[in-house]
Amino acid sequence: MQNFFQLSLTALQIGAVYILFSLGLTLIFGVLRIVNFAHGLFFTLAALLTALSVPWLAAQGLPVWIAYTLACLLAVVLTSAAGAIIYEIGFKRVERDLIGSFILSVGLILVGEGIMLRIFGGGVHPVPPLVQGNLEILGISIAGQRLVLCAVALFLTLVLMYGLGTTRFGKALRAMSIDHEAAMLQGIPYRRIGFLGFVLATAVGAVAGALVAPVAAVTPTLGDSYLIKGFIAVIIGGMGSVPGAIVGSLFIAFIESFIGFYLDPSVASLSIFVLVMVFLLVWPKGLLGHD
Repeated sequence: MQNFFQLSLTALQIGAVYILFSLGLTLIFGVLRIVNFAHGLFFTLAALLTALSVPWLAAQGLPVWIAYTLACLLAVVLTSAAGAIIYEIGFKRVERDLIGSFILSVGLILVGEGIMLRIFGGGVHPVPPLVQGNLEILGISIAGQRLVLCAVALFLTLVLMYGLGTTRFGKALRAMSIDHEAAMLQGIPYRRIGFLGFVLATAVGAVAGALVAPVAAVTPTLGDSYLIKGFIAVIIGGMGSVPGAIVGSLFIAFIESFIGFYLDPSVASLSIFVLVMVFLLVWPKGLLGHD
């Protein structure tokens, strides 16, 4: 029973970051029908900016947690600005074009990773620990740093869900994802909402990258594995479905945690790929997807 709770808690910690990452993917697809493989690029850029900024700010005499907070804000702002520029230059011209957006985003990955390797190098950029030690709760050991980052990720997810469900902008995004033509007939400005939706999705991905930086090996290829698992989570949950992205992310995290522990991490990865193939064959819309 103790193993069950320990593995469940580990899955929630992993799933919190997967949720933020996949929410960005599903927002972009839902509103613009863009297959954005470059989302992992924004995730990686934010993680790298955070990893490079924290040591520099800490060297100026700031406490590590303040340095990390400022670095996260800087990384999210700069990454969101980069996303806005890339949207205006490229993705704006391939809206609702699955093939065109796929080709563009794959090209951006190749170019972007090459540029980041050139600028940042291929080595690991460590972030100083924010919280030292572990917490013991009912015999379960929890890394304090991971617990804090998990709590922040879950809080931001709840804020995003609340915003999408209650604000005018959130309702406009949801309306565009369901039927963009009907939404435009109701006076919703497609271009402006599409642009803001893309920037919001980029910012969500950047937040995920900044949060994972202290507990991951930050390199220019960090986003590759998250991109694959994020897309699998979105496919399982349903393309364009925000609740589906959350369910799919948690599903992937629990598979990784339990199968990786009882069998092998490679078996867990194989199980995830088999699972997504089954979903594509039997349930292509996903658990909570819609037409």
